[in-house]
Amino acid sequence: MKPKFALLFFLLFSLIVNGCVSKPDEEIVKNAIQPHSESFFIYDTIVTVRVYDDQVTDKHFKDLEARMKEIEFHLSRTLQGSEVYRINEQAGKQAVPVSEETYGVIKKAVKFAELSEGKFDPAIGPLVSLWNIGQDNAKVPSEEKLKEALQVIDYHQIILDDAKKTVFLKQPGMAIDLGGIGKGYAADQIAAYLTEKGFNSAIIDLGGNIVALGKKPDGKDWVIGIQDPDRNRGNQLGKLKVANKTVVTSGIYERYFEENGKHYHHILNPATGFPVDNNLFSVSIITNESADADALSTTGFALGLEKGMSFMESLPHVEAIFITKDKNVYITSGLKGNWELTNEQYKMAN
Repeated sequence: MKPKFALLFFLLFSLIVNGCVSKPDEEIVKNAIQPHSESFFIYDTIVTVRVYDDQVTDKHFKDLEARMKEIEFHLSRTLQGSEVYRINEQAGKQAVPVSEETYGVIKKAVKFAELSEGKFDPAIGPLVSLWNIGQDNAKVPSEEKLKEALQVIDYHQIILDDAKKTVFLKQPGMAIDLGGIGKGYAADQIAAYLTEKGFNSAIIDLGGNIVALGKKPDGKDWVIGIQDPDRNRGNQLGKLKVANKTVVTSGIYERYFEENGKHYHHILNPATGFPVDNNLFSVSIITNESADADALSTTGFALGLEKGMSFMESLPHVEAIFITKDKNVYITSGLKGNWELTNEQYKMAN
């Protein structure tokens, strides 16, 4: 279902970022630069790139598609033969030499594991496989299976060799999963490519990881709609003004399943083995790099409202929006003046 949700989000998002909330003035539409857009299906989701520049060509989009496939082959846990697949295959046996790209992403993931004191943990692969949330066969694992998986989830056991660019998982059964950072990294790489080619006004949507490159063609900030977590994709609760920033959201409303009347979402707690259980609906992160926002949105959700807000306020160039199940909205101090709540069912709580 995720690709369908991503597409619905994209259709709404097209209206929001172009300022078409109401009927636009005909002269403005006539003179506006129209975006050149291309969509790909990679990472089990829809990737859409919209470039506001008439100099962009089909070759640029083909280059981006090839680059995305290259990154997927490096970082995918499930793609047989990928570098992460090979690392996991050799867990407890030997170190695996990898590309600088894969090494760099894993090193960054470990850095965020340290920063979050394990709330974000790239060694969570065994748990992700066990729950299989987002797939048709998702189910609550047995207590025995959970206990077994928890014994090998420890980012301290990921051994990195900077000189040799090797990765070694010390215990058999360990597995790296970069789902909490990989999409963000890919979005950053799309932005880097476009910037290198001289394009400075674009919107990148990688399965909900949004990069607003530069500003709108008219020089104004982009306006990004934040999803109402209590409704289907395409319904927003507020609007955010950004320029040259990324916006990434982690929430309980999209990838989940129900068993015996209970809701199980995909944000797993590496300490308990179960989905994180708190009063949060979603956490959105606004910062400079999408990979960072990816990891921080998961971290913020796992920390909960009070600790999460305090943690985000302590980080430079990071802002956040926390939405609770009782429909209260909390924002970090740097967003004041750039955030507008538009849904009357929610209320600002700080």
